Amino acid sequence: MDTARIASLRSAPVPPARHLIDGEHLDASDGATYQVISPIDGKPFTTMPAGTAADAQSAIAAARTAFDDGRWRGMGPKARKTVMLRWADQIEANALEIAVLGVRENGTEIAMALKAEPLSAAATIRYYAEAIDKLNGEIAPTEPGTLGLVHREPAGVVGAIIPWNFPLMIGAWKLGPALAAGCSVVLKPAETASLSLLRIAELGHEAGLPPGVLNIVTGTGAVVGAAIAESMQVDVLAFTGSGATGRKLLEAAARSNLKRVYLELGGKSPNIVFADAPDLDEAAKVSAAGIFRNSGQVCVAGSRLLVERQVHDAFVEKLVAHARAMKVGDPLDPETAAGAINSQRQLDQTLNFITEARSLGRKIVTGGNRIHEETGGFYMAPTIVAGVEPNDRIAQQEVFGPVLAVMPFETEEEAVALANGTDYGLAAAVWTANLSRAHRMVRQIRAGVVHVNTYGGADLTVPLGGVGQSGNGHDKSLHAFDKYLDLKTAWIKL
Repeated sequence: MDTARIASLRSAPVPPARHLIDGEHLDASDGATYQVISPIDGKPFTTMPAGTAADAQSAIAAARTAFDDGRWRGMGPKARKTVMLRWADQIEANALEIAVLGVRENGTEIAMALKAEPLSAAATIRYYAEAIDKLNGEIAPTEPGTLGLVHREPAGVVGAIIPWNFPLMIGAWKLGPALAAGCSVVLKPAETASLSLLRIAELGHEAGLPPGVLNIVTGTGAVVGAAIAESMQVDVLAFTGSGATGRKLLEAAARSNLKRVYLELGGKSPNIVFADAPDLDEAAKVSAAGIFRNSGQVCVAGSRLLVERQVHDAFVEKLVAHARAMKVGDPLDPETAAGAINSQRQLDQTLNFITEARSLGRKIVTGGNRIHEETGGFYMAPTIVAGVEPNDRIAQQEVFGPVLAVMPFETEEEAVALANGTDYGLAAAVWTANLSRAHRMVRQIRAGVVHVNTYGGADLTVPLGGVGQSGNGHDKSLHAFDKYLDLKTAWIKL
């Protein structure tokens, strides 16, 4: 990794950000801005437009016009594919610059950010670009004398609301299939992670995306997000974030035009370790990364560890060793294994979970405290809490921080009951050398993805989605197109 380049980018001036609407860079309609605070040192380093409802409506109108006049959806598949491939190439060529910009804003460690943000986004856009000329319709098996055709057509204007933890990766999961399908998009980034999305949108226009096809409006969810959700001109809404916000978006869709709403609402994912795991040392190493990388700010993080009682104490010791060995700190240091918490607010919320666990008599095995406070940044030690009861808040609610709740189990049946004992159902993992048990657990655990003898790493070839209060719809894979395409039947008498 080019450490000299990282050092030069670390303190490079960042001009005030602006919306991107109809191909133009614009300030908020009332001129309002807010400061962008770096979690690295707690200091502001640029400003962002505090978007208004009028700004959102302007972006929606631009997207509507662009869709209706066919400047993008009317292009041939080869032409759209060429633009998106060129866009992916440009993101890749500027990957380090984009990654550092994002790290300055959201605190992800640079080694992970480079791979998981711009390089992941480029790969995702390239994947869906390659699929553009492979989206076929259908011919129905009709009776003689009739012809039934099923066309797949772009759904229209897509509103995408993106979280702060991996804005480029998750943003590309929405943008890739939506744009490849021929839709136009209005995207609202998180207030604390907008800069890198604005940058790749600029690159998209340089690559040939027509004005109005991709618009970005920054600001709060209560103003900009609500305006998108309540618009009569938005046809599809794709969201990743909290359950509370997801409910508001569903209500807004019901009040407006009954737009389709797809929600990815996080999880409280169980990581289940049986005594017969093939390699307990490897399981501990991967499990530690599965909760502590990006300081636990990962929707699929393995935040509940369920360990068969006969190996519980020994396995927790292994985990503690990995947690204490992790270098936590400056996210722009390539040696850092876990960077900063995104904001002071998120750090405070995470520490509140630890305060409550202590009050209940739970054992803080390691961590549980803020660190590097002298830097002004927002850092927390990797934290393991043992003796957790299934109904504790720390075992039921998403912390979204570097906090692992540990519970023992005796039998496979108890492990399944504990795994399914929350309202969430996004991800899970099972560590066992017993093939039959592995298949039983995959079938019985209520989750959108179940890892076996690993945690994380599923690529674009498979979907990611949840059940229960982890939401609906799927990002990734060719199944993502289902959100952004309509089926139209042509019934023809011959």
